[in-house]
Amino acid sequence: MVTSGILRVVFFGTPEFAVPTLSALFKSRHVVVGVVTQPDRPKGRGQKLAASPVKELALANNTPVLQPQKLRDEEFLVALTALNADLGVVAAYGKILTDAVLQIPRLGLINVHASLLPKYRGAAPIHRAVMAGERETGITIMRVVKALDAGPMLHRVARPIGEDETSVDVERGLAEIGGSALVDIVDRFASGAVDEVPQDESAATYASKIEKSDGVVDWTRSSLEIHNQIRGLYPWPHAYSQLLGQRCLLLASEVSRVAPVLNTTGGDPPTGSTVPGEIIEAHGDRLVVQTGSGILHLTQIQPEGRRPMSTREFLSGRPVAVGQRFTTATLP
Repeated sequence: MVTSGILRVVFFGTPEFAVPTLSALFKSRHVVVGVVTQPDRPKGRGQKLAASPVKELALANNTPVLQPQKLRDEEFLVALTALNADLGVVAAYGKILTDAVLQIPRLGLINVHASLLPKYRGAAPIHRAVMAGERETGITIMRVVKALDAGPMLHRVARPIGEDETSVDVERGLAEIGGSALVDIVDRFASGAVDEVPQDESAATYASKIEKSDGVVDWTRSSLEIHNQIRGLYPWPHAYSQLLGQRCLLLASEVSRVAPVLNTTGGDPPTGSTVPGEIIEAHGDRLVVQTGSGILHLTQIQPEGRRPMSTREFLSGRPVAVGQRFTTATLP
């Protein structure tokens, strides 16, 4: 127990998702004694080295920054130990912590995870939840252990997922929730009043890393499944398909509840029937595509090598007609 009620905290994080949590710690009564973030990476057309969002916030608050290439480096471990941290906090750091790192803070390390554990352990919990059409997600504060996202839970906060929300929308909401939830738990650590609840291993699911191959659209799936894929893979790598010999990123869509009679045998559809991927409406603001079940209205598209476009912009510059088909695109 810390009699002063103030803990010395070392923070591990890298992307924008981690910024609200670090910001909340800076505003709390606790002391951030150091920040560990990934090394600067090339960014933009000029490929100049750029600091992570977490590093920028740390430097703005005059906080020491450590950027090890490898967590096993002796120089890093010595520097981390010298911070004399009571507690470590992790939020989307991007690397699996070693046993040596886990043993350094006196009270161990806790993690801000973007799902309601034990569901969606792993690298891409937000994207996978949106792609799966989940109606709810949340933040779990848990103790970091050697096994991936398997530590006992300290706190869970739920958040609904809107039917048209993208991964970006959900991530922003969870990031803000994570900051306030994390400070509450750090306060409890300072008072010695933390309850740890084991996860139900039988209910655990895994959210694998997002790959470009996840973006390939299979038009035999339902309109809702493809809509979830489009919003779940925004802003990267995007769902994509091919039309008129050109690869197109599908950036936004709407699900129509109308479900015409469907011919799934391929080839030329008979009169009054359509096949998956076929365009059934193409004018003005409407580009409507038949799927394996239901129809999908594409509202924003980005042709390869071009900027994002509204449906009206896309149709005005291309000979898109009813009866043409979106087909499976190859990986870029």
